[in-house]
Amino acid sequence: MSKPYKKEKKTKRAKEDEKTNNRNRKYLMIAGGAIALVAITVTAVLLFNPVVAMNGDNVTVYYTLTFENGTVIDTNMNGTPLALTVGGNQIIPGFSNAIVGMRLNQKKTVTIPYDQAYGPYRNDLIRTVNRTGAVANTTFTVGQYYTIHSKTDNTVSTIKILNVTPSTVTWDENSPLAGQNLTFTIQIVSVNKGNGINAAATALPTIPTTIPI
Repeated sequence: MSKPYKKEKKTKRAKEDEKTNNRNRKYLMIAGGAIALVAITVTAVLLFNPVVAMNGDNVTVYYTLTFENGTVIDTNMNGTPLALTVGGNQIIPGFSNAIVGMRLNQKKTVTIPYDQAYGPYRNDLIRTVNRTGAVANTTFTVGQYYTIHSKTDNTVSTIKILNVTPSTVTWDENSPLAGQNLTFTIQIVSVNKGNGINAAATALPTIPTTIPI
């Protein structure tokens, strides 16, 4: 009967190599687990905490502006996205409020009441002025919009010409959209969190002429 082989003793180097291999396998398992955890966390954040627009964020948006009856006033859906700061003072409040909480690439339609848009229509903003100075040298067309730049307080106003005589001009200083409830379809294109440095106004109908007075 043959004798069983004796178990070969491991050398010191072999034992060290074995310990090193075991240690490396352990590190790899830990690293793999950490990577998996990070991936799961990122996925969860994207799914349950998506990037949303808040006040002070710089965003770009596509929009279509219509009257309540569906008549389109303005749109940039096939053009360049509008860049603005959410909550900026050059943005009508209702437009900013509609953007707050929207997710990246989200699209929605919202109706904004006139008091959150361009305000009520005011009869006291209809004025008759004498044709003197720059006004005397301007050719006005009834029904057309112009802008006037006041040198005294450096303000710019939009006016609509209502009546023209040889000595006077009657115009309406209300916004072209004053007193109107407006419907916006908005799509968020990009969100730059918390910068709050660029502001832009929602577009109005084209104003062809600026008159310094």
